[in-house]
Amino acid sequence: MPTRREFLRTASAATLASQAQAQSRPNVLFIFSDQHRQCSMPGQEYNDAEAPTLARLAGEGMSLTQCVSNYPVCSPYRGILMTGKWPYESGVIDNSFPLKLEDLSLGEAFRRGGYRTGYVGKWHLDARGTAGKSMKPAGEARHGFDDWMAWYNTNPHFDRSYTFDRESGERKQPKGYNATRMTDDAIGFIQRNKSDPWMLTVSWNPPHPPFRDAPPDLMKKYDAGAMKLRPNTGEKVDRLVVAEPTRDVRPNLAGYNAHIEGVDIEMARVLKVLEDTGQADNTILIYTSDHGEMLGSHGRMGKRLPHDESCKVPFVVRAPGIAPAGKTSDIQLSTIDIYPTLCGLAGIEVPEHCRGRDLSAALRGERVIGPEHTFIMHVDKAHASGGRNHPAPIFRGVRTGRFTYALGEIGRWCLYDNLNDPYQQENLADEPRWAGLMSDLDGEILSYLKEAKDPYPFNNRRVRRSQISV
Repeated sequence: MPTRREFLRTASAATLASQAQAQSRPNVLFIFSDQHRQCSMPGQEYNDAEAPTLARLAGEGMSLTQCVSNYPVCSPYRGILMTGKWPYESGVIDNSFPLKLEDLSLGEAFRRGGYRTGYVGKWHLDARGTAGKSMKPAGEARHGFDDWMAWYNTNPHFDRSYTFDRESGERKQPKGYNATRMTDDAIGFIQRNKSDPWMLTVSWNPPHPPFRDAPPDLMKKYDAGAMKLRPNTGEKVDRLVVAEPTRDVRPNLAGYNAHIEGVDIEMARVLKVLEDTGQADNTILIYTSDHGEMLGSHGRMGKRLPHDESCKVPFVVRAPGIAPAGKTSDIQLSTIDIYPTLCGLAGIEVPEHCRGRDLSAALRGERVIGPEHTFIMHVDKAHASGGRNHPAPIFRGVRTGRFTYALGEIGRWCLYDNLNDPYQQENLADEPRWAGLMSDLDGEILSYLKEAKDPYPFNNRRVRRSQISV
């Protein structure tokens, strides 16, 4: 059976380039929201969020049912996405760590590949944000993006987020729902770039908390008392998760769903401008999210955990003539694979530094033997809410087609059989019959740690190597 490393660059760059030259080169529109979990997509159980545009996208494109955020935290996800490297390689090991200028970013790879590049929305890869009155960064500070429309202070969703004028660099603080104003920027980019191939990344902040500041008309639609809760809500099923109060789950869930519908409305605006400008059939459109949200599952809010509510995210690709419509795939694609996969879809050579796999062939509907394991992690919480006192434990783990397994401060933390226990309500880590499997997965984790230049657990006194069977 092929090894994990043999999946790297599964498609020939030369073949992809010839295919791209045979037709007009596709535009690439990569949209990701913040904290939208896969189980809150249309058609999922216990989901009340109305998202007809996202349902339309799924009908017109391919949906990946096993897409995983390797590191379910805002900045680390973005660091992996932008560099194609693991956190200790890029330096983005938690929120508020800056992206290094010397890394060959996703934007720069597309720019060198002949694309006009743009970035719109939440950036979250500056050391402490950008609080000044003006900012007109030099070209290298834009990380390869020709049009730089990054937004800051994005968690308050109305009136308090700010950006900088494209030309003058002067700070602007537009009024209104920030996802709508970000979409205004994205629409402007699409309208300005009709003749040459372009690549645009859009990062919406909703449905990230605060949950209850969604557009008022949408908030009125969702009755908190009627919200359906997942079966594992309020449960504390493993020893490392510190339960949090869940009395406000339904009101927060109502706001969360209202924000998802708000994102859906903005997606409809994007689709319309693609159609109005005649670019819909020549644009690869992807929708995903940086991580999920627990919303009371396992007694927790937030993310930074190996559970599906935290790690599993949507991934829908609509690409007429490229991705088969109305299909699903259970191939394991994770954050580390997005950079090389986008290059593969566009016919751009995958840079040598990329740690992930080019899975573009799978998105074109071809039969592909996918990765057997996905590396998942929570590396650092110095900049989490509450800092080192944040209740989510540090961990490293893997997700397979069937199991989720993680090592925490006490050694083996959790093992879930996702096939037979889809809500992860039974922790199997202490059951002797699974010891052989966990030993195999320990070896996979150690292999990833070496590849990722990750010192855990060797330099972590709380997890001794003797606790890990290899």
